[in-house]
Amino acid sequence: MKSILIPLPSYGFDPTEAAIPWKVLSDKGIGVIFATPKGQKATADIRMLRGNDLGIWKSLLMARKDAVDAYAAMEQSESFTKPISYEEAREIDFDGLLLPGGHDKGVREYLESSILQKLVVDFFYAKKPVAAICHGVVLASRSIDPATNKSVISDYKTTSLLKSQEMAAYNLTRLWLKDYYLTYPEITVEDEVKNSRSDKQNYLQGPTPLLRDDLSHLSRGFTVRDRHYLSARWPGDAYTFAIEFIKMINPK
Repeated sequence: MKSILIPLPSYGFDPTEAAIPWKVLSDKGIGVIFATPKGQKATADIRMLRGNDLGIWKSLLMARKDAVDAYAAMEQSESFTKPISYEEAREIDFDGLLLPGGHDKGVREYLESSILQKLVVDFFYAKKPVAAICHGVVLASRSIDPATNKSVISDYKTTSLLKSQEMAAYNLTRLWLKDYYLTYPEITVEDEVKNSRSDKQNYLQGPTPLLRDDLSHLSRGFTVRDRHYLSARWPGDAYTFAIEFIKMINPK
């Protein structure tokens, strides 16, 4: 059975971007192993699960019911309740790597982990499938190939959370949530990822993200695949992202 690694921060990852891929992969018979900083069970961004403090924008910004249900099931799985630690994760033990996102500042320990950055480089050296969505692309962009001193994705086509999306969520809620939607107030995800490009034309925004996808509406999602690397923008791409990743793991 094929096995995929999904690293997570201790707290703050986006529930949709982890749970929907977990469910789609699991339903296709692909094993999923989780990794956390110290090998302890992780917790998603509670505000995204429950809609706390999102006010009139709750239905627009929080996780959809299918994602909340998928997260509840994932929380009961053995691999989620008994993750390995970052230090235990080795590229040789897995067939692919999936990097979820999340904007709560708790994800910084994940995005800034030198252990995970080296692991991403190892997967790129092995040319194994690597998939990153939303802020997960930041982790990929910060993973520096020691042979070139450049990001491993510097010469790959990619997308990520768009600046327009990040700033819209921030502006809708900043009066009471301050900079909750800005993981790094000094720079947006899109700008950081673009800065890691050898050619900024390799950054693709895709169509305007209005509706979230599902298994019956995959055309709503947007992904970018370049060789063994796959990227997506936000929770609204999660189903398409998972399906495209499966095609990379199990090519026909």
